[in-house]
Amino acid sequence: MGEGPKRIVVVDDSPTQCLAFKRFLEQRYPEKAVVETYTDPKAALLAVGPDVHLMLLDWEMPEMDGRVVLEEAVARGVHPKRIIVTSAHPADRLHEVFDATGCLCVIEKNEPEQQRAFLRILDSLMRR
Repeated sequence: MGEGPKRIVVVDDSPTQCLAFKRFLEQRYPEKAVVETYTDPKAALLAVGPDVHLMLLDWEMPEMDGRVVLEEAVARGVHPKRIIVTSAHPADRLHEVFDATGCLCVIEKNEPEQQRAFLRILDSLMRR
């Protein structure tokens, strides 16, 4: 991925969630992250490619299921181990649906233990 800022793409149908992720990532990784947000998964797919360092992808979106977006992003060159699927669903359900996708991980957004694991994963990725 090279030196310099890392390209992070957030795909979530909630503008509030997109803004929260953008602010959080830019504050936690100043000068290391360039964060793009998309509330429309189709627009996001037109913009992604192999240069994406990290993709945060919401599972439940009204226009396009997150699993479909994940598969299309991988087809466009995003490495599956650079994709984190987020959801309000319990982690067990997420693992059932995304286990065979090869994504980096699945995170239940509202569970404190999952949030701590999410931070460790993010910190590790941003060091690479």
